[in-house]
Formats: sequence, structure tokens, C-alpha cells
Amino acid sequence: MATLRIPRRFNGPPDSGNGGYVAGLLAEQRGEDAVTVILRSPPPLETPLDVRDGRLYDGDALIAESTSGKLERDAPPIVPYTEAVAASDTYVSIEMFASCFVCGSGRADGLRIEPGRVSENQVAAPWVPDDTVPMRPLLLWAAMDCPGGWSLPGMLHRPALLGSMTAIVHDLPRVGEHCVVVGEYHGEQGRKCFASTAVYGDYGRLLGQAEQVWIRLT
Repeated sequence: MATLRIPRRFNGPPDSGNGGYVAGLLAEQRGEDAVTVILRSPPPLETPLDVRDGRLYDGDALIAESTSGKLERDAPPIVPYTEAVAASDTYVSIEMFASCFVCGSGRADGLRIEPGRVSENQVAAPWVPDDTVPMRPLLLWAAMDCPGGWSLPGMLHRPALLGSMTAIVHDLPRVGEHCVVVGEYHGEQGRKCFASTAVYGDYGRLLGQAEQVWIRLT
């Protein structure tokens, strides 16, 4: 049994872990190429969490569970870096995500992946990794989280939280590499919304791809 802890820096909503980061943390325990992680409860920060049989627990409370995964879609197509920069200039967030480690515009120590719309169903943002966080696959899981949510229509008025994520990390970016993160919306059913994301590095190399289910709060 392993014990994990989510440092406060890696929050999504103010008092819980970023869904992609937490999913990547649990996925690392499996050592498989493709992993699916389902988030069951808000992951608490700075709290010892137990990993048992691929599941993450806070005491007896189930936080997340992982299984072997399989991607069903091709990765969203790449967007040119200059176009992603221009799209990011149109990014507008809401208070509950302002401090998010991934997309929070109020975070000087976050990834600052701020996606803007490039087509009806697609968003994109630039990302230049720095050396303040060790470059591990879970960082790609985090980077691929929020752009999926921001690809959903009406996210400002009907926000959603990550429900599940299946991802593969093909390679890690270099510090200072000019990356593009893309999110693509694929429809919804009731409160469930479906999206996919990808991270591209220099020369269009695909670093990671993911498929997600998001849950509208209302």
C-alpha cells in the first residue's frame, strides 16, 4: 500500500486537488501506457491518501479509482503556436477556477494554460514548461485536464468538473519548449460532457493525448 499526498500548490478548485494532476498521480502507480482514472470525491490537499488496489482513499472515503485504459479517438489536431497564443489572449475564467494550478490566471506559480476558442468545438493555449516542477508524466496529465473543460460550450455559465480521464503520455517536453495544448468538445448527455485533449511539442510531436468525461454542476 502506497501513501500519496497532494501538495497545496496543485489545487484545482481552491480546496481540492486538480483533477488531471490527481489522476496522473494515481496513474503513475499502475505503470501502464494507457490508464483510466475516475474521480469520485474532491481530492483533499495536504492529506495522507492511501492507494489500495488501484483506488485512492482518504480514510474509508473513495477519492478516485484507476483501471487499464484505451483511447477511442484520434488526438485533436494540432494548432499552430502563434494561433494558440492569439486564442489565449481571449481567455476568460470564473472565480472558482482563478486559482487552479493549470488554468488559473491568478497563479504566478501555475502552468498558466489559458485556452481560447479557435473553432466552434476546439480551444488551444500555449504552454512553455519551466523548471519549478519536476517533469513527470503526471504533469502532462495536469496540462491535458482544463483545456477539455474549456472546450465545453457555456463553461462560464454552467461550469463542469472533471469526472474521468483516460490518457497516454508519449514523451515529455523539454524545459522551455514551445508547446500547444488543444481541447476538443464532442457533445453531451444530460450533465455528462465529452471532450478530448492533446499536448504537442516543437515540430508537431505529439507528447500526450486524453479523453475525458466532464460533469456539469447544474
